[in-house]
Amino acid sequence: MRKIAALTLVTTATIALTPVARADASVATLRGMSLEQKVGQLFVTYVNGQAADVPHPENQTDFGVATAVEMVRKYQPGGVIYFNNSSRDNIDTPRQVARFSNGLQKASKIPLLISTDQETGLVTRFGPPATQLPGSMALGASRSAEDAEEAARITAQELRAMGINQNFAPDADVNSNPANPIIGVRSFSSDPQLAADLVKAQVRGYEGRRWFDRESVTSTAKHFPGHGDTSEDSHTSLPVSNRSLDQWRQIDAPPFRAAIAAKIDSIMTAHIQVPQIDPSGNPATLSPKIITGLLRDELKYDGVVVTDSLEMKGVRKLHSDAEIPVLAVKAGVDQLLMPPNLGLAIDSVLKAVRSGEISERRIDESVQRILKMKLMRGVMLGTEVDEAKAEQVVGSNTEAAQRIADRTVTVVRNDAQAIPLNASAPLVVGTGDAPATALAARLKGTKVVTATSPTPAQAQQALAAAAKADKIVVLTNNLSTRPAQLDLLDKLVATGKPVIAVATGNPYDVAHGNAKTWLATYSTTTVSIEALARILLGEATPQGKLPVEVPGPTPYPLGHGVTW
Repeated sequence: MRKIAALTLVTTATIALTPVARADASVATLRGMSLEQKVGQLFVTYVNGQAADVPHPENQTDFGVATAVEMVRKYQPGGVIYFNNSSRDNIDTPRQVARFSNGLQKASKIPLLISTDQETGLVTRFGPPATQLPGSMALGASRSAEDAEEAARITAQELRAMGINQNFAPDADVNSNPANPIIGVRSFSSDPQLAADLVKAQVRGYEGRRWFDRESVTSTAKHFPGHGDTSEDSHTSLPVSNRSLDQWRQIDAPPFRAAIAAKIDSIMTAHIQVPQIDPSGNPATLSPKIITGLLRDELKYDGVVVTDSLEMKGVRKLHSDAEIPVLAVKAGVDQLLMPPNLGLAIDSVLKAVRSGEISERRIDESVQRILKMKLMRGVMLGTEVDEAKAEQVVGSNTEAAQRIADRTVTVVRNDAQAIPLNASAPLVVGTGDAPATALAARLKGTKVVTATSPTPAQAQQALAAAAKADKIVVLTNNLSTRPAQLDLLDKLVATGKPVIAVATGNPYDVAHGNAKTWLATYSTTTVSIEALARILLGEATPQGKLPVEVPGPTPYPLGHGVTW
């Protein structure tokens, strides 16, 4: 049995306790912790490498130790987060991830929240062999709460098999600004009610319908108070939302209200300014008016509040890395995600408590929420996962994922009656190698792959190939903001060959260009490309409806879609 100080952790007998008794159990755990342990619980940090006990050079730079295990023992964080990028590639195989999770948990005195960003679609940390699913906006096109719930359940089951118990999803932003550079297809819809319905469904899917479900994960609605009306990226700047309070209540709040009604475990903040709600200039993450005033007091949310990454420019523009954690806690935040200097961040909060700037009682409030969340999600009841079973579970839901994807593709127009393709073997022109290759193979055609902004040489190659083709399928990727893509599409149309244009990213592309046939997949995942192929070949009928209003030269209303 694990110990915290001299206190025995909660056992499986806790399952029989009433909600009040469960809360008392987390209070008892809290009382056995030192101030350093309590402050450590507030932090979720990145880790370096793919093994818990193998030295990694970046660990020495970032944490002053050789291994991830030593980092956990030194700082006693409440959680860690996994990535699959070049600088922090934690992910190889399901067995490796499960072993990594087990090693980190064994090193921690208090069970860890192990998290990731598996929104599915555009933001996917776990690629194949994990089951690939269409993203949020694709699910919005299907209008199916059942599919949204099933997609989340699949994701939760596979993550939990690898020892991951917190997912920073679903995205609860209402993408009301087509120029939004960071949300877009990560949002379910520009319609607040549709977004709210699917957020609520995904909370059920991620968290299960009962406590202690060992195939569920803590879910996180993001990015409060709503990142959907911004025109800048909070990773690189401090965006502004000009919503009034009344507009916020009508447009941005409904998905968060729905998440809270579904008893969501956690909500993530946004590094955005909302000057009509808080004129201080502080980003929402550091705003008492927004975190305490709106989220805690108005929406009556008493679960865990987690910041977006504290490495992002949006939160670091106005304050130092030492000030940010203190200001976030004072604003009402519980979990502090990815401070760029973990030691500095922890010391800053400790100093604030010892000086009286933050009361220890305030720290206790956050730690109690975090411990209760760990308890109710079953994390405190045992953390080891079966490494062999992880390989069996992860990737076992492909057929279900395909059924979901088949209901998401939208035919926006088919004026030239170019669909179905019948027996012709088309040329596929695409901005991504994987989707273009997969579609060309499925259609028994040829391909030309270009950059997202095609070079003159790539455009010439595509036009030369088009001269030999009977039909052309063009996969666009945010063409509405990339003139070279639009120019190539129009030149391909000008050849006189039938052109089928497909928006594989934001659906706003469909309002632009001279193509008479437009579809939207909202995703380039394998199941979305297969769903597209089925429609192009006449093997399936399109069912998706636009989940957003599309402005532009040829506008389309929310809910538009062609079927037959």
